[in-house]
Amino acid sequence: MSVQEHAAPGTAPPPSAGPARPSPPGDAPRLTIRPGPRARRGTGVPRWARRASGPVGVLLAWYAASATGVLPSSVLASPVDVVRQAWDLTANGELPSAIGASGKRAATGFVIGAVIALSLALTAGLFRLGEDVIDSSMGMFRAIPWVGLIPLFIVWFGIEETPKIALVALGVTYPLYFNIYGGIRSADSQLIEAARMLGLGRLGLIRYVILPSALPGALIGLRYALSTAWLALVFAEQVNAGNGIGYLMSNAQQYFRTDVIVLCLAVYAVLGLICDFIVRVLSRRLLSWRASFDGDGA
Repeated sequence: MSVQEHAAPGTAPPPSAGPARPSPPGDAPRLTIRPGPRARRGTGVPRWARRASGPVGVLLAWYAASATGVLPSSVLASPVDVVRQAWDLTANGELPSAIGASGKRAATGFVIGAVIALSLALTAGLFRLGEDVIDSSMGMFRAIPWVGLIPLFIVWFGIEETPKIALVALGVTYPLYFNIYGGIRSADSQLIEAARMLGLGRLGLIRYVILPSALPGALIGLRYALSTAWLALVFAEQVNAGNGIGYLMSNAQQYFRTDVIVLCLAVYAVLGLICDFIVRVLSRRLLSWRASFDGDGA
């Protein structure tokens, strides 16, 4: 009995063992590639929760140590006392006024330092004569601790606002200069040669090839410069400050108020974190054309 005779009535016979016939082009099977377990994202704990787990863990450990008496208040105030102090200083307007004064100093010093760094980096990066004159000098001055220049700035500019702004500007200048200069000099020489063959002049070459190539390095320098601006402001506001976050810290140091000191440090940290977040968002928008590695795993 043949195979067809064993098939149930109304069912299609099994395919024969003969040579396979090619299917028409319209019926070609489609290859579906499913992502493996390492390529899938969004599984498990959200990324924002993982990023927050570190600070939250430190905060909980700090609270537990304070509540159990392992960390006495004379050494470090508890998080509850810091939050209470933040509420009181905000209610009487002292903390917002201090943040505004410090923010004004940081912004002014940053703008001055950024203009100086950008001018020097473009001159040294685009011209060999500028590199010979500027780059070696910047490398020499960078070895000098800018915090150690505070006494000299006081002699030059007095004890008012000028030395504080000058210290911030000096701290901003170095990271911006070296990252912008390095970005300009790391431009692909083959890409530059191809642009010249297409007829781009010097200005077009700078605008469309060199500056976009230097943008990633400039953004990295911007992140370093913003964090350095707040770091320089911590030292600058210890010099005869009449307002600002550093002024609050100086007064708290005299009365051993660790809650106010920790609050001021937390404000510095939050302001730096906000600036870093802004640069990250700016980097995603300005560098959306560049494919980059974004980490492995979920």
